[in-house]
Order: sequence, then C-alpha cells, then structure tokens
Amino acid sequence: MASTNRRTGVVLFQLGGPDSLEAIEPFLYNLFCDPDIIDFPFARLGRKPLAKLISVARARKVQHHYEVIGGCSPIRRLTERQARSLEKRLCAEGIDARCFVAMRYWHPFTEEAIDALEASQCDTIVLLPMYPQFSKTTTGSSLNEWNRRFEARGRQVHVVNDFYRNGLYVDALVERIEDTLARFPDPDDVVLVFSAHSVPVSVIEQGDPYQKQIEETVALVKKRGGWLNCHRLCYQSKVGASKWLQPSLRSTIRELGAAGIKDVCVIPISFVSDHVETLGEIDHEARELATAAGITRFKMTEGLNDSPIFIGALAQLVTACLPGVKKEPAFAAPAMRVLAKGY
Repeated sequence: MASTNRRTGVVLFQLGGPDSLEAIEPFLYNLFCDPDIIDFPFARLGRKPLAKLISVARARKVQHHYEVIGGCSPIRRLTERQARSLEKRLCAEGIDARCFVAMRYWHPFTEEAIDALEASQCDTIVLLPMYPQFSKTTTGSSLNEWNRRFEARGRQVHVVNDFYRNGLYVDALVERIEDTLARFPDPDDVVLVFSAHSVPVSVIEQGDPYQKQIEETVALVKKRGGWLNCHRLCYQSKVGASKWLQPSLRSTIRELGAAGIKDVCVIPISFVSDHVETLGEIDHEARELATAAGITRFKMTEGLNDSPIFIGALAQLVTACLPGVKKEPAFAAPAMRVLAKGY
C-alpha cells in the first residue's frame, strides 16, 4: 500500500459538453474561440465573429445528435464519476487525494476547478488530461488555459501528457472490445473499426504527435487482444472545409457495406467516456448509415467510463508522479511527466 503525508490534488481535464439544448451554441462558441483551435493571421480581430458564425451554423447541425441522447451531454456526469472513483481508489492506497474536474468549454470551467482545488489546500498537484493521446488541440489547449489561470506558488505541479501506452489503459480497451465481440454470432468474422476524433492535417504537419499516437494505440490494442480480425482506422467529427485526417468514419462504413461486410464493431479509440460523438455520431448516425449500406450487425464498444481497470490505470498515472510513493510496474512504456509550463 502506498503512503504519503502530503495532500494531492488531481485535476481531470475534459472537453465538456452542453447541459441542455440551449447550451449547445454557447458551448460551441467557447470551443471555436479557443486560439488553440482557431488560429490564423489577425485572428485576434476575426476569431470571435468567426466563432459566432460557426457556432450558430454548427448548433443547428448537431442539435439532433443531442436530442437522440437525451437533450444534453453526459460527459460531465461521467467525468465526475471517474473523478470520484479515482479519488476512492487513491485513498484506498493510502494517498490523501482530492479529485477535481476541469472542462475546457463548459461547466465546470477551469477556473471553477481551481477555486475548488485552492479550498482543498493540496500540497502536490497532478494534472490529468483525459485524452490518451496528446494533441495541442486537446491536452495542449487545456494546459494552456490552466497556465493562464493558475499560480503554483511553490507547490509541485506534475502533468501526465499522454497515457496511451499504459498497460492497464490498453487492457481496459481490450476488455470493452472482448465484451462487444461476444455479442456477435461469429466474433472472428467481425471487422474492427477504430474511430478517432479527427484533427486538421495542418496541425499534424506542424509536428503534432496525435496521428502517430493514435496509430500506435491501435497497434498496442490489437497486439494485446491477439485478434486476427480485419481492422480499419478512421476519423470522425470533422468541422469546416479545411483538410482533416482521413478516411472518415462515414466513408469507411460505406466501403465496408459495398464490400459485403455484415458484421462491424466500432471502437472509439480516442475517447475515454461516452458523449455525443460516441452515442450520437457513432451509435445513432453511423448505425443508420451502416444499415443503409447493408451491414446487418453494427455494434459500438461502451466507453471506458468508470471501468475498474481504467480507474486503475488513472491511479497508476497519478502515483507515478508522486515522490516517496511505491510505484507498481504496470506500464507498456512510461507516460511523459513534466512541469506544467511551455505549452
């Protein structure tokens, strides 16, 4: 059992999501006002008008996704459940921990998490972005916002930049895939479709490691699972007219249907909880597309959410940052850990 006399604050970063249909447009406005998302010459002058234009148009387009999943995003509820499960796990290991949720574009915002953190009087802080793979548009954006608003004042601050190589994280994904494959009449005939959130190609060309880390995640999961099934990697959630990572989930489904494939299992490989992009975009929209394409058995793996194995992975990531705490050897490769500066 680990032990430490210091109180540790763990901040779980996530994208956030609207808590009502009326919140969709302001949520999207916050998203497209992010300089790590929208950046171009003279962006300071044009970013807000452009964000307003995009958010109004996009809100109309995505509203039906939220309507079919209950009228709001479940991401806050699920992330807070992850935080409570992680806090309980760390305390059971002898670590005096408090866990907080910081959403980038909707409540609870980063400043709300900082207020709660300050009230808890933590000595050590671990920043834990809930993005397995690093991208400046996700992890980088959350850490930039944190650095704009937080003063360390001598406290130790550690960051987990990515965790896609963590062994328990990979095991948690394999468990979800195995559970889903067991629901097919012949699991060996199922095509595995790994779907990741897309990003603009220009971001990758600037050196962002996201695409390579996604590809490595798929390879690690395939190796750990030992399946011989055919598989595809595709991307979803493209916004705007610029070039984004391809192939798309939609084109992949159409191609599989045209090839006579009947059994498809979609794995949301870049997400750690269920939200509109899994429940709406994959399990509703893509399912309808699959049916129209002739795919008769279409299933999506459940999000990792508060899977005990996944919570164990998060606990390992936190304890790996803490001095004087016995570390458990459970990494496929070490996660990066640096001070929260320079993003």
